[in-house]
Amino acid sequence: MRFLSFAAALTLSFTTTVAVADVPREDVRAKIAERLDVRPEDIRPSPVPGLFEVVSGSDVGYVSADGRFYVDGDVFDMETRANLTEERRKVGRAALLKGIRDEDTIVFAPKGYKYTVNVFTDVDCGYCRKLHAEITELNRLGIKVRYLMYPRNGPGSEGWTKAEAVWCSANRNDALTRAKRGEAVTAKACDTPVARQFELGRELGIRGTPGIITDRGDYVAGYMPAQRLAEHLKSLAEKS
Repeated sequence: MRFLSFAAALTLSFTTTVAVADVPREDVRAKIAERLDVRPEDIRPSPVPGLFEVVSGSDVGYVSADGRFYVDGDVFDMETRANLTEERRKVGRAALLKGIRDEDTIVFAPKGYKYTVNVFTDVDCGYCRKLHAEITELNRLGIKVRYLMYPRNGPGSEGWTKAEAVWCSANRNDALTRAKRGEAVTAKACDTPVARQFELGRELGIRGTPGIITDRGDYVAGYMPAQRLAEHLKSLAEKS
């Protein structure tokens, strides 16, 4: 479920109000959960008095206790300058990625790597190709890259077909590299995780490719040169 998609529905679906003073907090959460089709445990008091935080995957939204008002945006602590909403998103992203094993991805990793990034990639994306052209340098800088397929045009597209061909190849690393060079890759059809990875990317809020997410849930939107990415990952690690 995407919060942006049900924001309008919030106003329409709440036909009764819940008086906070009259209803226990657990009941407030249960009523909000029922109307939003989420679990009560996905709802908790937010840092802003009077608002509840609703989390679904990496989506974070805020709703008043009476269900009348929905807030779409980030909450900042102006004393610390921390983006509290993004911190919650990071937790959600990390949880969604936790079950992804190396064998579920196409891995390019050096020995003794320092950082791990999960890269949602489209074979035909120009910046995805530019990033992959630096894969040797990324590995040299201690970055382990786990590729997940995210053909931007969705099922049935040419990019989707290419992603499946790469996955069904005997040597996926070589096939991905050749595909990103613009070479044709063919392989006998097989079961692939392309659909699952595409849906996961949507749940994670991938807005474009390459979509880079660290194992801690930090989101890096778009391409960065290898050296700059390494410096950025170091900075993120130091802040965590």
